[in-house]
Parts: sequence; structure tokens; C-alpha cells
Amino acid sequence: MKKKLIFIFTIVVLIFFYVFLLSVNYVKAVSYNLSDSVFRLHIIANSDSENDQNLKLKVRDNVIEYMNTLTSNCSNKADVISIVSDNLDNFKNIALNTIKENGYNYDVNIEVGNFYFPTKTYGDISFPSGNYDALKIEIGQAVGQNWWCVLFPPLCFVNSTTGIVPEDSKEELKENITSEGYKIISEGNTNETGEPDIKIKFKLIEFFNNLEN
Repeated sequence: MKKKLIFIFTIVVLIFFYVFLLSVNYVKAVSYNLSDSVFRLHIIANSDSENDQNLKLKVRDNVIEYMNTLTSNCSNKADVISIVSDNLDNFKNIALNTIKENGYNYDVNIEVGNFYFPTKTYGDISFPSGNYDALKIEIGQAVGQNWWCVLFPPLCFVNSTTGIVPEDSKEELKENITSEGYKIISEGNTNETGEPDIKIKFKLIEFFNNLEN
């Protein structure tokens, strides 16, 4: 009887580790595909004061407007990052000029890198938490609330709570990520249409990515 219990326990443990390894490999594959396919924007305000938060949004609007003039014909992330990296001084000057025009003298720190993002929803598309390539802009002391969006594919002008992502942006997403990844970000965090298994996969990705950060 004791040997039988040990055998059963061993089998259960092996099954657990097998499922665990499958889950880890699944999360790594999907997370890598998502992070490798999008380029995001992260702007940090000087403070949480109303004026500084409004200033952050003005910087955002001017940066995105310039971004659109540079990358309107880009069809892949690599080209977008290359163009942005070559124009970092221009992005910084746009931010500095916007700040000055609004009566402030804050400095700006700007860089392209790989940064951690929490789970964010853009209209009817949700990206799980994890590390993503991004253009990060820090205004002044950079201790205020953050603002995030996706520069490629272009989702930055989507209303974050009630908006719907345009079909052309969705098509670009579909072209740059796997079908599994697209199902997860388009259904995994949606109460009305999300399939149970997709929701579980979305939460699974969040769980493992948060463990690493």
C-alpha cells in the first residue's frame, strides 16, 4: 500500500512539473512574440499636479504627431525603431519646446529601450504585463503618473476605455503577431466576448511575467 501511494505521489508530481514546464514555455513563446512585435510609448509627468498632467498630454500629442509624419509608411517594427532612434534629438526638442511654450522649464530625458509595462487596455485590445521595446520620455523629476500607448502598430489615438481599435491597426497587429497572440490580446481581457480558455491564458501570461519583474 505504501509503495502504491509513493508511486501515485510521484506520478502526480511529475505531471505537475510537466504542466508547469508547458505553461512556462507557452508564456515565453507568446510573450516574446508580443514584445517582439510592438513598439510602445511611455511618458512620465513631472508630478501628479493637474498642470503637470495636462503638460504631459500636450507633449504626448506633439510627439505622436511628429511620429506619424516619420513612420506613416513603415510596415514593421524594426524600421520604426530605427527611425525613432535616428531622430531622438528631434523628439527631445519637440518635448522641450512644448514644455517651454506652456511656461515651464523642465528638462527632458528620452531614450529607446526595453522596459516593463503593466497590463494595459487600448480600446478593445489588451496587452499583458511584460517587457516591451519603447520610447520613454521623462519630464522634469518624472515622479508623476505615467501615460502609455502603442506607437507601432499605431494605437495611440484610441480611447483607452470606450474606444474601438481601427480595423487597419488590427490588420497590422495580425500581420506582426501569431494568431494565438492576437486571440489573447483581443479576447483575453474582455468580459463580454472573452472565451474562458483565452482568459486563463491571458492571466497565465500576466502571472509569469509579473514573477520576473
